[in-house]
Amino acid sequence: MKAVRFEGPGVLRLADLTTLDPGPLEVSIAPLAVGVCGTDAHILDGSFPARPGVVPGHEIAGRVVGLGNAVEDLHEGDLVTVEPHLYCGRCRSCRLGQEHLCPDKRAFGVHLDGGMAELMVVPARLAYLLPPDTDPNIGCLTEPLACAIHAMDRLEARSGLPVLVIGAGPAGLLLVALARVAGLQVTVVEPDPARRTAALAMGAAQALDSGAPTWQADARALTDGAGFDYVIEAAGRPEGLEAAVTLAARRGRLMVYGVARPGDVANISPYEVYARELTILGTALNPFTHLRAVTMLGQLPLEVIEAGVFPLAAYADAFRAQQERQFLKVVIAPQLA
Repeated sequence: MKAVRFEGPGVLRLADLTTLDPGPLEVSIAPLAVGVCGTDAHILDGSFPARPGVVPGHEIAGRVVGLGNAVEDLHEGDLVTVEPHLYCGRCRSCRLGQEHLCPDKRAFGVHLDGGMAELMVVPARLAYLLPPDTDPNIGCLTEPLACAIHAMDRLEARSGLPVLVIGAGPAGLLLVALARVAGLQVTVVEPDPARRTAALAMGAAQALDSGAPTWQADARALTDGAGFDYVIEAAGRPEGLEAAVTLAARRGRLMVYGVARPGDVANISPYEVYARELTILGTALNPFTHLRAVTMLGQLPLEVIEAGVFPLAAYADAFRAQQERQFLKVVIAPQLA
């Protein structure tokens, strides 16, 4: 089978790999749509660790094409999405019901071969059935949507209050939609005009240009000077966290959602956190939220997140398009000729 392999920082190549048969409790999946996200870009540039030789891709929608002999709840031809993590089950985090914080977790597309291939094998328990009429380009958003649902769980937002979302990439747009469903008054800040337009279509009331020198003052004015009760940093940039502290209301809750490079450092004032009783929250992965994400796919305006679709052989163009922000979302379609 053909597959994209990560050979090391800056190096991807198309390779011929041996096709594996599923084990008793596994399924073979033909990926139809695999999202290219910021984590994939960080893997390629060497700022996010991944196993050399791994097949990237963890945002996956595909068709079941093979079943292990002990699999009972899936059938060949089923359209599925993949929850892409395996946990050790033995560490303190796993035994406290916090599997997503497992220090020995392994992720498909990072440590284990992922979806940028004509075929992949995963445990059947990680394959979630999608409605058969789901557009695969929407179905592959299940994984990032599940992560966004976990973030909103962590935020514990109360309806009717203002939230500022910093960054309107795919993750930010999903958070906008969920915040709107939660009854929040959503403001977005984003430099790209097309993404600001998409944020409004996803439910934001205002979308400000972060390139404008007065954007922070303009944002604060929307709250009559009080600041935002919730701020979500969804761009993965340290200056976003710095702005979040500045623009938070007293007792504001700040969510660090965007995946920054591990070496990035933000300059924030401990005194401001103390004096205004700010809460700074992290959020990681999608613990037990994948099923909820499947349920919500049809309830959100995800068609707004239009995808640029590339065949497997055009993987280099796909990664370039993601890095250059040519589309709201970039998808590799391994079955596309």
